[in-house]
Amino acid sequence: MKQLARICEGNEIIVTHGNGPQVGMLALESANDPVLDHPFPFDVLGAQTQGMIGYWLVQALGNVLKRRVVAVLTQTIVDTNDPAFVAPSKFVGRGYSKEEARRIGGGKWALRQDGDLWRRVVPSPEPMEVVEISTIKDLVARGTIVVCAGGGGIPVARDKKGHLEGVEAVIDKDLSAALIARDVDADTLLLLTDVAAVLADYGLPTEHPLDKATVAELRAMSFAAGSMGPKVEAVCRFVKASGKRGSIGTFDDAPGLLDGSAGTTVVP
Repeated sequence: MKQLARICEGNEIIVTHGNGPQVGMLALESANDPVLDHPFPFDVLGAQTQGMIGYWLVQALGNVLKRRVVAVLTQTIVDTNDPAFVAPSKFVGRGYSKEEARRIGGGKWALRQDGDLWRRVVPSPEPMEVVEISTIKDLVARGTIVVCAGGGGIPVARDKKGHLEGVEAVIDKDLSAALIARDVDADTLLLLTDVAAVLADYGLPTEHPLDKATVAELRAMSFAAGSMGPKVEAVCRFVKASGKRGSIGTFDDAPGLLDGSAGTTVVP
């Protein structure tokens, strides 16, 4: 948060975050809790991790900034007919050996290989709308730094009466960040991660970092679905929809990402 605080001065900031390790851990604890009749569903676990991680971020940012910081419990609407519900793909939780996966799965979980290990996968439908987007805009307009859409937001859908109800899924955090950035008419979308830049030809002798790329150039390349792929797709969506730019890079390079001197800058 000290790194993030470097770009907060003089800017309107909305912060989103992931929750993959935490939601996976809580799902496992819930499934093994003998007191519960059935495990907590993923919408509830998403809300729980939003509160937990949001608290950490709000407190940490508030300790280094002289500005108001607030976390907003955020719901993200999805379509229950999204094909993701019949083809779970989003990794959550820790990795298991093949033997552990056989024992743990037991027909209750969908598991898929992730490198040398196996991990649980759950449906990850497309984010369509953030329910609290007007509240987020109002808070930002008042100079408040907003932490929201943790883990992509709590997945919800509208029933036939138009009422919201939770669904058993998780939403990609980067795609939700791009959706929010578009809807608030943000000047830029920064995806802060643990790599300095997007790597072209990853794993090959010709591997090299990209300083600048267009949406078309990035979409002509291939990136890992579980790591860089969603980030590239998210920044491409924002740039294409807004006509503005986005960047991918590290927390330490946040100021450079903002002015275009570090990381990978994506342009229309």
